[in-house]
Formats: sequence, C-alpha cells, structure tokens
Amino acid sequence: MHDVGWRAMASNLSDLAAMGARPVLATVALGMPADSKPEAAFELYRGMLAVAAPYDCVIAGGDVTRSYGWTVSITAVGEVRPTHVKGRGGARPGDVVAVTGPLGASRAGLDAADNVRVLTAELFAQAQEAHARPRPRVLEGRFLAASEHVHAMMDVSDGLSTDLARMGERSGCAAVIDEVPVAECAVAFARAFDMDPQKYALVGGEDFELLVSVNARAFRHLNARFHKRFGRPLLAVGRMREGSGLFVRKGEREESLAPTGWDHLG
Repeated sequence: MHDVGWRAMASNLSDLAAMGARPVLATVALGMPADSKPEAAFELYRGMLAVAAPYDCVIAGGDVTRSYGWTVSITAVGEVRPTHVKGRGGARPGDVVAVTGPLGASRAGLDAADNVRVLTAELFAQAQEAHARPRPRVLEGRFLAASEHVHAMMDVSDGLSTDLARMGERSGCAAVIDEVPVAECAVAFARAFDMDPQKYALVGGEDFELLVSVNARAFRHLNARFHKRFGRPLLAVGRMREGSGLFVRKGEREESLAPTGWDHLG
C-alpha cells in the first residue's frame, strides 16, 4: 500500500513538473472496502506523503468513502509564473528533443516481477524501484521551465512514441527519433528475451522523465547547466522538423513510426 500511495502521488506531481510548477497541496478522494483494515489506509497515506514531503506539498484534505474496491483519486495544485508555463504545443522546427533520463526501467520493473531470475539482483532492484517508486522531476521541471530556450515540455508517462507524437501534433511539427536512451536494467531484460532494447523502451510507459523541445543553438549550453545542477545530462533523442507525423531515423532514411504506447481511451 505504501507503493500504491507513492505511485499515485508521484504521477500527479509529475504532471505539475511537466508544467514547470512548484507543488503546493493535494487533496485525496479515497474509496476503501468496508472490511479494510485502517492500517492499510494509513500505509497508503504514508506512501503519498513520502514522495510529496520533499517538495513541501501537503495533503490538505479530501474524502473517504466505502467502495467495492480500493480507489485513489488525487488532485494536485501547484503554482508557476505565467512566463514559465511550458505546454506541449510550443515546439518548433529545428528544436532538439531530449529527456531528463534513460527510459524503459519502469517497464522492466513490471515485466521482471514475473521473471525474477532474468536480471541480476542489482538490476532487478533498479527496475523495481523505478516501477514502484518513480521520482517526479519537479526540480528539473522548474529549472527547465525558467529557460526561454525550452519551447515545450511534458512528462513521459505513456511511452516515448506516444508522448512525442502528441507533442509534435500539438505543436504542428513532425517529430524524428534518432536514438532512444535506455536504462541499464531495461537493456538487460530486453536482450534476455531477444528484443531490441530501444524498441522495448520506446513503448514502455510510466518513466515520468520529462520530455523537452529545446532551441538547437542553445541546447549545448542549457545541457551543460543542467548537468552541473543535477549531476547528469539531458539526453537528446531526436528533433522536430517541418511537417507532421512521427518518424525514426534509420541511417540516412526516415521511417514512419506508429505510436505504440498507452492510449487512455483505446
């Protein structure tokens, strides 16, 4: 239940991070079966607080009701300067597209739960941590939102192929993927089943890294500042260009790519 609470709150804080916002408060609507033990609910709230507290985000209220199963619905509220708001629709042709960290670890954590002997103990722990207790990139989001060179931003929650396609469509651009940065545990899991690690990470979701579209001329300088601030670089995955659609580069050619991540209404 601690992990359930953590993931539920983390996904909401990640949405705030994607807007460059500082979390302020959250309200929680909790549904629980009548025969549930109170300790289970307390542990769920401990999980939510564990991820919210480092950002001074308080649980300000909400509601508890009886239900046939457990349900958790969170509304998170943040604040951001109007000039720092980054939507997904501001990307421009020529922009570099990058993410704040490697992808695929959360999917590996989910898949490895049914294949516990595939990964080493160290990589299994890495994958499980990424899946059960993702880290919302709140500080990174505020840093990137403050830069005029960041034109668009969103979090990678439904898979890079799906989320980048959404950014391109909203911005009126075509998006081209050059390379997918893959987490070490995801590389190991994919190779154990003879899968292409990049394709494996491309469709995995719930990484909660931030996806940004950055002025190409400013990318190197911004990346150096980001690296100095957070101890790791932004990882370029591709670029925006004139046109529409999602593409992947194969040598000198571009091939059309269908979004294959999570579709909430599919």
